[in-house]
Amino acid sequence: APLRKPLVPAAGASEGGAGLTDWAVGADKMAGGGPEIEEEASGLVPAESLCFGPRSSPPSGVTQTHGGGGRRGTEQSSHRLLAYSDALISIVATVMILPVSHAKIRADQELEESLQQLLTTKIAVYIMTFLIVTVAWASHIRLFQVIEQIDDVLALLNLACMMLITFLPYTFSLMASFPDDTLGILSFCVCAIIIGLIQAIIVIYGFHRPYLLNAHICASEEQISYKYQILKMILQAPALFLLAGILSFIYCPMAYAVLALVIFLPYLSQCAQWCRNKIKGPKELRRVPFYTFHPNEPLSKERVEAFSDGVFAIVATLLILDICEDNVPDRKEVVEKFNGKLIEALSEYGPEFLAYFGSFVTVGLLWFVHHSLFLYITKSTRLMGLLNTVSLAFIGGLPLAFRLTHEFASNSRNELEAIQISCVIIFLASLFQFAIWAVALYNEKETLHHHIWYGGREHAFMFAKLSLYPSVAFVTFCLTYILSKFSTEIFHMMQIIVPFAFVLLRIIVQIVLAILTWLFTRLKPRTSILKEDDNSIISINENTS
Repeated sequence: APLRKPLVPAAGASEGGAGLTDWAVGADKMAGGGPEIEEEASGLVPAESLCFGPRSSPPSGVTQTHGGGGRRGTEQSSHRLLAYSDALISIVATVMILPVSHAKIRADQELEESLQQLLTTKIAVYIMTFLIVTVAWASHIRLFQVIEQIDDVLALLNLACMMLITFLPYTFSLMASFPDDTLGILSFCVCAIIIGLIQAIIVIYGFHRPYLLNAHICASEEQISYKYQILKMILQAPALFLLAGILSFIYCPMAYAVLALVIFLPYLSQCAQWCRNKIKGPKELRRVPFYTFHPNEPLSKERVEAFSDGVFAIVATLLILDICEDNVPDRKEVVEKFNGKLIEALSEYGPEFLAYFGSFVTVGLLWFVHHSLFLYITKSTRLMGLLNTVSLAFIGGLPLAFRLTHEFASNSRNELEAIQISCVIIFLASLFQFAIWAVALYNEKETLHHHIWYGGREHAFMFAKLSLYPSVAFVTFCLTYILSKFSTEIFHMMQIIVPFAFVLLRIIVQIVLAILTWLFTRLKPRTSILKEDDNSIISINENTS
């Protein structure tokens, strides 16, 4: 349905509508027809005429909506492009665990020795590259908070950016397999540099056509300063990648250190800005509210949730791939060894199926906790986004934990070490979810719904949910040292039982809250009686005096 054009005060009109919040925006016309809503003519003109001049009519099939600016030709909503980008980047970030989880470890080789020689390097590179990919994703979020509408050129530029992002897992495989070779680091850096340059081209193109921009920037008289500020921030990461590529020819560990700086670039920039203000005095800068390096900079909560859901879904799917690949018996073997009885052949894979169901329950419940947490979050900040990314990086490691826990023989040292690795991964993934909650509580009036604030009933439930998995993982880790007969079967049965622990925990919290409520109601009358006695004593003293 066509919408009414946004209106702003005309020249010479009252200054009461000077701010963006004072724009007069008409109501939507009801779908299926209805009377046209006429624009009021008391000193108001369309906002699009301030930015762009006359607008050409779009072809049929293009919905006319106004995101704070006029339209020319075939501009489109960016929702589907952003959903596609989020899904693709979440897949790319998660499949980087495959070179790690599929690393070959012999049954007669000590797992601790393998971790030191092979897996430690691959895991470190996986975590670093996962975080770098999510840095590119966060930059994509902020970029399309500046550019709210797209056209065909922007869609194609975004596809070029996505093509290079999908190539990053291959460069990661080279880095993980040949960590001391220059080519792996260089290929990763070249892809990252080109991605940054494409994002810079998107910014230049968007500011060349202001009707694609956010309403705040479109109506601003300082579009040029905004453009250069955004370009400066976007090009900082490619500059570091260029430096890392050069250092890879000299000393590879130094190149990895520079790559790690990309992850913490926003916080290093904030620290440098703080030091500069202390030395030279504070300098007032005009900043775009959603393109800064400040930890409280808002990120799109919807896109954070979409990306997180993608990671959880892909991790859950990767679990079944190993089952389909390794646990389907050969037809000839079934006939010769089991007399054609398929169920007897499948019974040998019982531990693998138990490991799958236990691991899926863990992934599903971690998603459930994440969903419950973001259900109450009203604003997602950059710092919360970083903590969420680190949590997702460890959740992406769950396929490795799944593979290790059914890789080794029962009652072996390797079996216990595989359980311990799984506990550490689950503990860290859930611990960073708890950290998101702690950061949200610190600014609860801005980031949380009021009924979840500190001291409420829902606050107690959320605290219980978030503390369950770290507690269970820690207790299980300790049991592997105490109980010599602890096995992967027991571990996976504990994983499957955890959902019942969630229900039991909720019941316990309700009982505790009911008892506390009863105690406070019992104490309340006594305090009121004491107050009445104090008042009567005071009145008697006044009368006698």
